Amino acid sequence: MKNWRSDSLNQSAFEKTGPIPRSISRTFEKFKKELDPNAESEIIEEFRISRYQTSSSIKYLLLLIISPIVVNQITKSFIFSPFIDYFWNEKNNSVFLNISQEERAFSELQRFEEKIHFEIQIGQLPNLSHESIEKEVKNKAVELAQYYSDESTDAIKNFLADCVSLLTFFYLIVTGTKQISVLNSFVNELIYGLSDTAKAFLIILFTDVFVGFHSSHGWEILLESGLRHFGLPENRDIIFLFIATFPVLLDTVFKYWIFRYLNQVSPSAVATYHEMNE
Repeated sequence: MKNWRSDSLNQSAFEKTGPIPRSISRTFEKFKKELDPNAESEIIEEFRISRYQTSSSIKYLLLLIISPIVVNQITKSFIFSPFIDYFWNEKNNSVFLNISQEERAFSELQRFEEKIHFEIQIGQLPNLSHESIEKEVKNKAVELAQYYSDESTDAIKNFLADCVSLLTFFYLIVTGTKQISVLNSFVNELIYGLSDTAKAFLIILFTDVFVGFHSSHGWEILLESGLRHFGLPENRDIIFLFIATFPVLLDTVFKYWIFRYLNQVSPSAVATYHEMNE
């Protein structure tokens, strides 16, 4: 990386927030640069820095996203999958990894048997003997056992592969301090370059999605999917306790951030946010 790029980017990435709003200070800086006889060369220099900053940030961001995903799929399919499938099928007699899987399997099997009796009663199925019904239920039980056995092995693979992906992500973060500073500067410039209306819209969208009155259903779906992904029991009490506390804490932190930080950086965006939220 060239020295002029590194110095300029680091200065922009670690720019401190002063008592004067950044929008006002940048307006004065703009007038100062326009009166400078070297303004043209500085504009060209800034354009080169901005172009390098954008390309470098996008490349590093793609690296942070794609690398853990690729590592996850490779380790899961070619490293963990053969060993886990062997030990689970050959050395283990269990089908279920947790009690939630048992409850779902038993509920599905019971509904299947009740559906057969119901369809016989309304004439959609011919009268079946007790042995025929038992055979159908047995086939369904074998099918469910295979399904939940695969789900159990997938959960173990997911946990191990996700751990490797997380280590890969942290490795990229630790070894890419310069790229992080460039990315931080790029994100700051991108956010501060938005209009006040756009900033307020994004704030309202974030709060409505994550801490709004209807967000509890989304959190419930995310938690259930996450627990199934790692093969953990779906404890409803823990899920409801999380939904009742975490969005409230998140809303408190977000309001504190608006009061302490955003109100100094962009007070007009805060004013627009309050007007749109009324």
